[in-house]
Amino acid sequence: MQIGSTIPAHNIQLFQARRESFKCQTSPLNPFITKASSTQSLKPNSSSSSTELTRLHLSNLDKLLQKPAPEQSQLLDKEQPFDQKNSNNGGRVLLEGLNLARIWPEMKAAEEMSPRNLNRLKRLLSKTEEYSPRNNLASRWREYHGSNDWVGLLDPLDENLRREVVRYGEFVQAAYHSFHSDPAMSAEEPPYPRYVALPDRSYRVTKSLYATSSVGLPKWFDDVAPDLGWMTQRSSWIGYVAVCEDKREIQRMGRRDIVISLRGTATCLEWAENLKANLVDMAGNDDQVHEQSKVECGFLSLYKTRGAHVPSLAESVVEEVRRLIEVYKDETLSITVTGHSLGAALALLVADELSTCAPQAPPVAVFSFGGPRVGNRGFSSRINANNVKVLRIVNNQDLITRVPGIFMGEEGTQHEHKATNTNITRVLEMLNKNNPWAYSHVGTELRVDTKMSPYLKPNADVACCHDLEAYLHLVDGFMASNCPFRANAKRSLLKLVNEQGSNVKKLYTSKANALTKLKLEREGRSMSMSMQMPSPTCLPSPS
Repeated sequence: MQIGSTIPAHNIQLFQARRESFKCQTSPLNPFITKASSTQSLKPNSSSSSTELTRLHLSNLDKLLQKPAPEQSQLLDKEQPFDQKNSNNGGRVLLEGLNLARIWPEMKAAEEMSPRNLNRLKRLLSKTEEYSPRNNLASRWREYHGSNDWVGLLDPLDENLRREVVRYGEFVQAAYHSFHSDPAMSAEEPPYPRYVALPDRSYRVTKSLYATSSVGLPKWFDDVAPDLGWMTQRSSWIGYVAVCEDKREIQRMGRRDIVISLRGTATCLEWAENLKANLVDMAGNDDQVHEQSKVECGFLSLYKTRGAHVPSLAESVVEEVRRLIEVYKDETLSITVTGHSLGAALALLVADELSTCAPQAPPVAVFSFGGPRVGNRGFSSRINANNVKVLRIVNNQDLITRVPGIFMGEEGTQHEHKATNTNITRVLEMLNKNNPWAYSHVGTELRVDTKMSPYLKPNADVACCHDLEAYLHLVDGFMASNCPFRANAKRSLLKLVNEQGSNVKKLYTSKANALTKLKLEREGRSMSMSMQMPSPTCLPSPS
């Protein structure tokens, strides 16, 4: 027996029970309307009621979506005052009630340590160097060398210029490594040739450079202690001259490049020279258009002083560059001077002299990292008049870039001095004109910031903010002043973690230690397995 055409008679009771339960179900969008009633109301002949019901459902849906979760409601009850708890605008109250400063770091840490970011961290901690691609610069090499003062290339930072800046910074790192591998230098005999492991094999070192520190002491000191003369004057290896000799690299760059690389302060006497902060006149300054050029006494002393067995830095670098210009006189040449800290200061003095060392001197550019001020505004005008292009890479937290001198002598830098009153400006200008400590920076500035790095602590110490590897790390990740650290940065973090481990965020140092420990365990396991294997009867093939 069947009831109707589809329902068997023996299932009639089950059907009626399900029908009654269906009638009692309520809609989640409107608790006062059952599904059965809503179904009946949606008949074709009741268009007006259907429209009203649709509006009601949409209104209830809007209220349902705006309702905060139970945990968020409890958070609101704890943190919001009574008048805001009863506010009708639930979305605004929800956002204002959340303590984002407390919640965000945990979310950020979880995001950064996702499998994708963990694999990226493994790659950045590997010893294998990964470089950005070297594009062909032949058609625009003068622009990247500063012919137009790098206008339009710094913010946002051009990817080719970023690679060039990092490349020249690695030349300075090679100078540091070469000096620290053998810092001693005999005072009794001429120095022997020094090996420099260049980061770019297309270059060849042609000359070692030496700087002599000379701390003047009273004559009676020499009479009392004649054997302590090494404490007053000492020569040290400070850098090198290199020239590009690879034909493919010359073709890529569009010219043959001559590099002068200078390291930073490394000896006690060099620190003593740095403290001679009074300005002195430059020798041979016959510029009648601009004011008298003055530079720091200690920097000029390091640049001009001859040693017992070595010439001065000025003499040796000018002699070598003149020789190279004569050797490659039929080719397109460029001179690039790069340095860090003290080397950045000496690089300006070297570039100033090289710009006039020959009748047809090649274009001269300076890439300086963390350099201090060197001279007054007259010296800055002299550099510009000699057509020397200077790109200063500055860390916003680096204190060395703000010394020597006082801040009122800065020209064209808004980060250190902002005058709002014209009367105050005139007073400062008058004091600045007659002030022996009125220093001024030179050239174009590329400013990076330690706080933009997701790996370094925002309160990193002074040494980290001035460290050259930290500079290269920040440049490699810099995109623009208003953009975060670039996610596809290529530079390895291994050296940064090893040298500045206390300034790297704990999240990354712990992961780095865990990855290193895992790698050592794997290497130890493979070594033990190889020791347990029987030794072969013959030597393995070299292939």
